[in-house]
Amino acid sequence: METNQIAREVLDTMLGYLGFVAEVEIDTTRDDCAIQVLTGQPQLLIGSNGARLDDIQYLVNRIVQNQHRDAPRIRVDIDHHREIQEQSLIDEAEHLAERVLHSSEPAQMPPLNSYHRRLVHNHFTDHPQIKTWSPADSARLKRITFSKK
Repeated sequence: METNQIAREVLDTMLGYLGFVAEVEIDTTRDDCAIQVLTGQPQLLIGSNGARLDDIQYLVNRIVQNQHRDAPRIRVDIDHHREIQEQSLIDEAEHLAERVLHSSEPAQMPPLNSYHRRLVHNHFTDHPQIKTWSPADSARLKRITFSKK
């Protein structure tokens, strides 16, 4: 059985035990292993700032990887919350980059986790005028600095 299908069944079972009515489907629009949950109660599953969604994703990954050691990481999204959040982050970064281009002054984003920093850095990898960098310390949350090349 394919990893996506196993993850879908695990998540569907987990949500059923918790009493949530939800449609759990494999997200075929992405290249990675992704599961989309559609429900009438998204906020209960997403939690504050996506904390509960992160917990659900963590549990699904632990269960799947316990069954199949070499399983790829599963991305869980609820009512497209992560997609919207990521697009909002990229929009904010583009706005900040425009400000840097007009003012020639470096600017920083709010502290971000490693996943969100990677999204922003990758988005600006091939930008002809903007460079991004984060400090090389061990902090969990770091700021990205934008400057002109």
